[in-house]
This record gives sequence, structure tokens and C-alpha cells, in this order.
Amino acid sequence: MIGRRTFLAGTGAVLLAAPLAAEAQSAKSYRIGLLFPLSAADSAPLVEAFRQGLRELGDVEGQTVAIEVRYADAHADRLSDLAAELLQVKVDIIVATNNPAIAAAQRVTTTTPIVMAGATDPVGSGFVTALSRPGGRITGLSSQFSEVGGKRLQLLKEAIPSVFRVALLWDPTEPGRRAEVNVIEAAARALEVPLQLLEVRSPQDIDSAFAAMSRERAGAVLAQGTSLLFGQRARIAEHAARRRLPSMCALKEYVEAGCLMSYAVSLTDSYRRAASFVHKIRAGAAPADLPVEQPTKFELVINLKTAKALGLIIPPSLLGRADEVIQ
Repeated sequence: MIGRRTFLAGTGAVLLAAPLAAEAQSAKSYRIGLLFPLSAADSAPLVEAFRQGLRELGDVEGQTVAIEVRYADAHADRLSDLAAELLQVKVDIIVATNNPAIAAAQRVTTTTPIVMAGATDPVGSGFVTALSRPGGRITGLSSQFSEVGGKRLQLLKEAIPSVFRVALLWDPTEPGRRAEVNVIEAAARALEVPLQLLEVRSPQDIDSAFAAMSRERAGAVLAQGTSLLFGQRARIAEHAARRRLPSMCALKEYVEAGCLMSYAVSLTDSYRRAASFVHKIRAGAAPADLPVEQPTKFELVINLKTAKALGLIIPPSLLGRADEVIQ
């Protein structure tokens, strides 16, 4: 028979052991930092896609992994401070969305591994020495925004064969974006389409850029997928609609905001796949030895509602190749 004093002592030991066990379990969890250049609302689908990727690999948030998220709300100058915050809470790895976020993480740490979830020209931007063998502490996924820039212009020309002059909205402040411009310029020469380059360094530049398009009689507009332009996608769609300009943009979120077309890798799919890089590094793989993954599938999205408002008839051959059509 167990005495009351013995029972209480044993109960106390169990009660003390419970928080200690929980603390030990928490201490063993792998801390992942997510660094986003945009807002929580814009980034929510990417966070969920990453969590899905972790679940598919058997990780349980709050048990085997912990996630810290920081959002720059389209203020690129905040990214370095936010990356430093992640280091202060002792994350084991940083997952960064695009070039400004990757560069910010690269600046603030020389030891913490970094996984790119959508880099533009990662070799030219100085993130890795080679795609097949990154050679440092950064690896992950390339978005190939630069490589498919010419394809976007080609699809725009296919949708509107009569288009003459095309304006390109681009952000020279974001690393790696000049390479994309070079590709588009080469495609424009091959297609014999005059190209009007318009720099957008701040949201205020969008109004003057569209005014310049009107002066030069541009017949359509291309928009890069930089953090600045992504954050202003609704405004870009509104300007294009007001001036009756067909628009080809970098990501489907622009089309959901009212632009005509987009052609790009799926960012949500990239974030789901980024979880596998985190999983491998956590298991002991060196980032230097993990080849940068390039996308094999790109999404063509067309907004038929916008096409109708512009009085355009999208060729059936192009509609048949679309991955998504917004009615």
C-alpha cells in the first residue's frame, strides 16, 4: 500500500517532469525562419505551401519544427533588420523568397544556411558559384524569371499579333533584374517589336511610367515580378485597363488583380518544394553540395474578363495551352 506522502511525492515528480519533457522536446525542434519582402496577406499562400511541404515530409510544427516568419511589407530596406531578428531568435536556417530577401540574409550571417525559394539569376546575383554545385551555404530554387522573359513577350505577340510597341516596367534596384531585361531586349529584336524601357524605383514612378507609354503610343505592357511591382499589381492593372493596354505580367497574382496574362513558375509550388531543401540540410546535407533546382513547369494564366473589356479575342490555340483561365 502506497502512503499518502509517497503518492504526493511521486505526483510532484510527474508534474515537474512534464514541463521538463516538453522543454526538452521544444529544444530539439528545428527552428526555421521565413523572410518575406511583402505583407502577411500577400505571403499567406506561400507560408501554407511551405507548411504543406513540411507535413508531407513528416514534420509537425510545434513538435519537430518551429517556424518564425518576418514580413517587410514591400519595404526592401527593412529586410536586413528582419533577417537579423531571425538570427536573434536563433533560427537554424533561413528560407528567403526573392533576391532582395536572399541578399539581406546573405549580408547578416556567414554561418546560417539559406534556402532560396525563388531566386532570379542566382549565379549572376552572387548567391551561388554554380547551379550544379552552389559551393557555399546558399542553395534552393531558381524561379528562372530572367530566362522566361523572352517567352512572355513571345506569348504576348501571339495573343495580339498586331501589337507594335511594347513597354517594359522594370525595377533596377532589385538584384538580377537587368539580366531579365537583356533577355527581353533580345526577344524584342528577334520579333521586330520596339521596346520602351521604363524604370520603376518607387510606387510614385508607376503613374509617370504609364504617362510615358501614352506619349510613345505603346500598344501593350510587360511587368516584372519584383517586390515593388508585385505590391502595386492592382494599380498596374488599373492603369492598363484605363489606357486599354493589354498586359503580360510575371505572376498569376497580377492576372487575378486584373492584368491580361502571366507566364511563370508557381511560387506556391516553389515554397512547397523548398521544404525538401530544409529537410535535407536538417538531416546533415551541406548546402554547397545540393544543386539549385530549376523549374520544369510554367503556368500560363489568361484573364478572359480583361480580354473582353479590351475588345480582344484570344486565339483558341493559346487558350488551349493555358493552365488557368479566369472568366
